[in-house]
Amino acid sequence: MIKESAVLQYSYDDSSQTIQSPWKASIVAGMGSAVEYYDFAIYGLLASTLGKVFFPAMTSFEALLSALAVFASAFIMRPLGGIFFGRLGDRRGRSFTLITTVVGIGIVSGIVGILPTYSQAGVIAPVMLVACRLAQGFFAGGEASGAATYISECAPADRRGFFGAFNPAGVAIGISTAAGMAGIISVLVTPEEMVAWGWRIPFLICIPFIGLTLWARMKLEDSPKFKSLVESNEVVKAPVRELFKNYRKPVVLAVTIAFAQNCTAYLGIVYLNIHMTRTLGYETSKVFWLMAGITLAAALAMPLFGQISDHVGRKRLMIIGYASYVVITPIAMYLMTFGNFILASAACLLAFLPFAIVQAQGYTVYGELFPTRVRYTGMAMSFNVGAIFGGASTPFICAWLVEHTGNSLSPSLWIAFAAMISIVALMNMKDLTRQELTN
Repeated sequence: MIKESAVLQYSYDDSSQTIQSPWKASIVAGMGSAVEYYDFAIYGLLASTLGKVFFPAMTSFEALLSALAVFASAFIMRPLGGIFFGRLGDRRGRSFTLITTVVGIGIVSGIVGILPTYSQAGVIAPVMLVACRLAQGFFAGGEASGAATYISECAPADRRGFFGAFNPAGVAIGISTAAGMAGIISVLVTPEEMVAWGWRIPFLICIPFIGLTLWARMKLEDSPKFKSLVESNEVVKAPVRELFKNYRKPVVLAVTIAFAQNCTAYLGIVYLNIHMTRTLGYETSKVFWLMAGITLAAALAMPLFGQISDHVGRKRLMIIGYASYVVITPIAMYLMTFGNFILASAACLLAFLPFAIVQAQGYTVYGELFPTRVRYTGMAMSFNVGAIFGGASTPFICAWLVEHTGNSLSPSLWIAFAAMISIVALMNMKDLTRQELTN
């Protein structure tokens, strides 16, 4: 029983009974995820350059690992951001929280674009970079999971997979835009100019993207599911406490699946760029354009896979996706070693097929694991804990494996490990495809 004192008081006019268009909700919510992952991806894509800018005294490999360690530092704050914004979203509302997260991400990205370099400020420069990454991680902790929560609560039960796929499609579009921007900059400036000032441009360009997303999100109403909680006085005062008291199994399942989802995602969106340029020696600008095209193709395919999941079940299709990673990843990485860019491009496209399948459904699955009154908190915290162990570690581990084993296929072993763990978790999960979300 939830005490009345524990409930936030709201009042809605008659318009609160209107149903939020799932198309509008999905597109606008996905825009913020696009901005978030543009920001995260651009750092990963420019990791080699940023290593030279902020860690010039190190060897090239040490600088790369240092830049990747800074990349990973953002993930430390994501669970804290997930708890903070999840609690805010479960108490204050989804739309208000989504405005807050996207503004925070935009401000910090702009600051990164004007940071002093090591040659200008010494050791304070990488310290400031770490501080910015920590702040970005905090705000990002509530962004994609909040967008997924909002979409799941606005979509009809029989099309939740289709509309839910707009959020990861937004993620992939953000990554594609980041890769395209990196490709444009690499063509327009020399390698020396890239280190001197070119790296700043992609971060500063994030600011107008944020402005457009903010304008669109300010026009959103709250989700019908959350309004229903408010009107029935069932808004929870302590969603984190209730989550761990009553929903421990869904948390464990969500964290495990999120671990694998982030491992496999960051193999493609961060490590493969490093692998193809630094390890295999392909031309940087070509690889940037390749990543832009492939992630855009994956984004366009995601609603299709989401729609398929509405018919065959998300559990079954996700298991197929992860099993595909086990088989496809070593084959794709082997084909990349022949030094033929066309063959490597085909291999990269093959490697992104399971990416599209898994990412299209992951966020929808998390939303189905939790009831409305703790859904934002449950999704944000679970996904971001999984992101620490999967997303933060994968680029670093893959680079370390190749360097110390001398085997360019060794990252596929890490991906197989992550995929098998997720398959076990999925086999222990009840499939809630096409069922109404609970309050």
